Amino acid sequence: MSDTHAQSVQFVRDTMIPEQDAPITEKGAVKWVRENLFSSWLNAILTIVSILVVYWVLAHILPWMLGGIWVAESLTQCREIRDASGIGYDVACWAVISDRWHQLLFGFYPSGLYWRPILTLIVFGAAIAPILFSGVSRKMLLFSIAAPFLAYWLLWGGSIWGPVAAALGFVIGWAIMTYGEGVLGALASIIAALVVPILYWLFVAGALAGVLQDFLPIGIENIRSDQFGGFMLALIIGVSGIVLSLPLGILLALGRQSDLFIINKCSVIFIEVIRGVPLIVWLFTASLLLNYFLPPEVSFDLMLRVIIMVTLFASAYIAEVVRGGLAALPRGQYEGADSLGLDYWQSMRLIILPQALKISIPGIVSTFIGLFKDTTLVVFIGLLDPIGLSNAIRADSDWNGIYWELFIFIGLCFFIFCFSMSRYSQWLERKLTTGHH
Repeated sequence: MSDTHAQSVQFVRDTMIPEQDAPITEKGAVKWVRENLFSSWLNAILTIVSILVVYWVLAHILPWMLGGIWVAESLTQCREIRDASGIGYDVACWAVISDRWHQLLFGFYPSGLYWRPILTLIVFGAAIAPILFSGVSRKMLLFSIAAPFLAYWLLWGGSIWGPVAAALGFVIGWAIMTYGEGVLGALASIIAALVVPILYWLFVAGALAGVLQDFLPIGIENIRSDQFGGFMLALIIGVSGIVLSLPLGILLALGRQSDLFIINKCSVIFIEVIRGVPLIVWLFTASLLLNYFLPPEVSFDLMLRVIIMVTLFASAYIAEVVRGGLAALPRGQYEGADSLGLDYWQSMRLIILPQALKISIPGIVSTFIGLFKDTTLVVFIGLLDPIGLSNAIRADSDWNGIYWELFIFIGLCFFIFCFSMSRYSQWLERKLTTGHH
């Protein structure tokens, strides 16, 4: 009886089992490799083939790159050094970079004045910081407004009164937009805020700058646009196009959705015409035809014409990206803004545009990256961007026949800036939690 009773009593553990490590196949790198690289026989085969291909590529590229020659005065001397060293394979002649890096970066800008474009880059970084990062003091925004005019003066030099007179045109447009609505009406004030500054820049700004220079001459050495080149040229055109096209694209997007007939149709026509023609055609237009549409006494140099055309081209694409963000917002957002008693510009500034731009971040940054890379097209109209300068360097008998080293250096420069823009956009998306959860 006792044996039967003893067998019927269930055992209950009164102590915890000691914690044990997970199996090695269920943790760490081994688990990741098993799940991602060898999860099936097909994935295992593809992984092995991929490893072999990557090994074959690196085995051929790394010795060529890492064993490169950095000190030589010509491609012929590079080959002589390679042959004398007993290397049994071809190596990169990086000496072309150490010999011509200043041309690839600055073009034909005077070497004694390299401090000016470097200082301009620092000014640009300080000016863009309060716009890109919320932790920077808002007081810096005043410097951000003045920075484009300061940058122009540093790069091109000449009288300081030219940029000052140009800045006055924006002040005139802002004053008309701010105080003209009560006098002229909404539509008339918008049109006047666009037309009056343009007329001022065309017919008044130059004369005003001349008078001020005669009265108080202040200036630095003038640099012609044909001395600009290399990656500095790509940066100037790309950054100018990016900075100017975003606000213009937002205005075009709002204009396309406007109930005002003239503004709506003008925005639609502008966007469709610009987007329907390749950028290279617009660059040739800027190079050959734009002066025919300007008054005889007005002369824009080629670089400024290219910046204008690139800005207009990019703004059309930005307008469509922003319009997509506006269309993605629920109708209730617009009705909520109306219910608060906000006027059109207040509702756009405080409620609609922040949400639309947040949705549009990936498209906007993709457009900017494409614009920055498309600056290489200016080589076709005679501007010596990095690609154009690489052709000029190869035309020299010392470096005739060298290709990959120049293109790798140029590609690396573009990659650094484009990758930085991409990473910033991803950081901004995470910060603003873009998307619907």
